[in-house]
Amino acid sequence: MASLLRCLSRTQRQLVASQRQFVPSSQRFASSVSADDEDNLGFSQMVMNFVEDAAQRVSERLIVQEKSRETPDQKKTRVEGMFKIILPCNHFLEVNFPMRRDTGEIEIIQGYRAQHSQHRTPTKGGMRYDIHVSADEVRALAALMTYKCAMVDVPFGGAKAGIKIDPSKYSTNELERITRRFTGELTKKGFLGAGVDVPAPDMGTGEREMSWMVDTYAMSFGHGDLAAHAVVTGKPITQGGIHGRVSATGRGLFHSVEQFITNTSFMEQIGLTPGFKGKTFIVQGFGNVGLHSARYLHRAGAKCIGVIERDGSLFNTEGIDLKDLEEYKLENGGVRGFPGAEATDDDLLVADCDILVPCANEKQITSRNAPNIKAKIIVEGANGPTTSAAHRILLERKRLVIPDLYANAGGVTVSYFEWLKNLNHVSFGRLTFKYEHDSNVHLFNSVQTALENNFPGKKLPVYPTAEYQKRMAGASEKDIVHSGLAYTMERSA
Repeated sequence: MASLLRCLSRTQRQLVASQRQFVPSSQRFASSVSADDEDNLGFSQMVMNFVEDAAQRVSERLIVQEKSRETPDQKKTRVEGMFKIILPCNHFLEVNFPMRRDTGEIEIIQGYRAQHSQHRTPTKGGMRYDIHVSADEVRALAALMTYKCAMVDVPFGGAKAGIKIDPSKYSTNELERITRRFTGELTKKGFLGAGVDVPAPDMGTGEREMSWMVDTYAMSFGHGDLAAHAVVTGKPITQGGIHGRVSATGRGLFHSVEQFITNTSFMEQIGLTPGFKGKTFIVQGFGNVGLHSARYLHRAGAKCIGVIERDGSLFNTEGIDLKDLEEYKLENGGVRGFPGAEATDDDLLVADCDILVPCANEKQITSRNAPNIKAKIIVEGANGPTTSAAHRILLERKRLVIPDLYANAGGVTVSYFEWLKNLNHVSFGRLTFKYEHDSNVHLFNSVQTALENNFPGKKLPVYPTAEYQKRMAGASEKDIVHSGLAYTMERSA
């Protein structure tokens, strides 16, 4: 089942990368549904359409690869059965519970958790706080997590959680009460556990919420459980988190772009020169994913000329100082009024740039704006930002679309590293740090001794380069995480 999902996920990515024309999974569906209707499909149905199309493309290959004494018809039946298994959501939980606000008012909080597939356990997926959270959205995001984990060969099934609130309208104490109560509800229903289901941060949540969750679990249901801190990832370092997790999704997105933008063949197909230098980009969403994606793209030589946020859009052809914008947003709660760029009401999704990075909500690129998108590379930092109708249009226009299954898999990859760290109860590098340092010192001493033996009477000191000097001390946890993430993205490409 895991190999089937990897094949399916790679087929979806290869379809985009090779710029082949998208063919709908059902000709009946394509002929009876307009582009506008496709854009208006539910999120879950949109995801299912993409999956069914990918399944159609790989089914014959899987039948041929099936090594057994079964007849071709029996093999076909088996493969079709596996596809039927991976489409629906296995388990879904909806909870409604009361919460007393600071004013004394009682409010009913609605939350969801979906476990899409247990072909590998635990299931894994973020927990978002957003007023637009719905059952359909949570199911769709859980399905995407299953395929995403398969894409980068992370041994998790897919899951997702959401609470239907606007976190900006609740105090810290209220958010803590909501989080702790929801943690209890998940645990009682069997939707939380280091070997069962492991949440992580998502839109509207972060290290703070994860620390509340792990504390609630460890102090109640997980009391005496040695692996209690592996019940969630994305925690603060002091509570078992891992270095590099906060920026992991953005860093992974950068590596995904790197795999294609440095490839001469791909760049020739879309009319760009290889490399980041001189490229311009616009990012939609300046939260965790958008910020870190923009930061790494900028460091590689690309220039950010536009930012789209909830409270307004910014544009500057000379480039936006991302550090200044980050500090401004932290101080003011938004990007409106930032002096380093011009505020604009124009739709920057269709502005002139080389790379477009949608890192906000799903279904942002539709059949209505896809024909006008000028960017040659679209990197899906968000989950499902492109509808199936828009996807066809972009491919027909020879745009390179790097899909979310691959582009934003950095977060779950580093979450996997954190989960392993929690299970092993030792940080990466701790057992080898000193040994690697001493081995490097002995290596240089050995080379120096060999040289001096061949040239008696001469002192021939051997010094490491500045770059090697940094590595001589051994790999830190952050070094190992960054290296492991880069290797995962490179291998998965």
